[in-house]
Amino acid sequence: MTLPIRLDVDSPVAPPRSNGELVFAEPWEGRAFAMAVAACQAGAFDWEDFRQALILRIAAEPDARYYACWFGALEQVLTVEGEVRERAALLAARPTGHDHRIDR
Repeated sequence: MTLPIRLDVDSPVAPPRSNGELVFAEPWEGRAFAMAVAACQAGAFDWEDFRQALILRIAAEPDARYYACWFGALEQVLTVEGEVRERAALLAARPTGHDHRIDR
């Protein structure tokens, strides 16, 4: 698989690998990985910002599972951009039972 981003391979933030291939212990881990790559490709955040957030998350929670840190870093960079927080507030303000679509 060729990625449009540069993954660390020999650092504390390197994704788990086996024989050079990415390894996901559970399906949600692969989805979290794909979400981060897709969001970066879509311009939602800069990969280096995500990488730095991941480094800090792993340092703060050294016993946490790798992809739990990955997902936390993803939430952080997306929230920093403000769009997630803004959309959550708009959705929360809708009446119960509303279809929750946001027309922009």
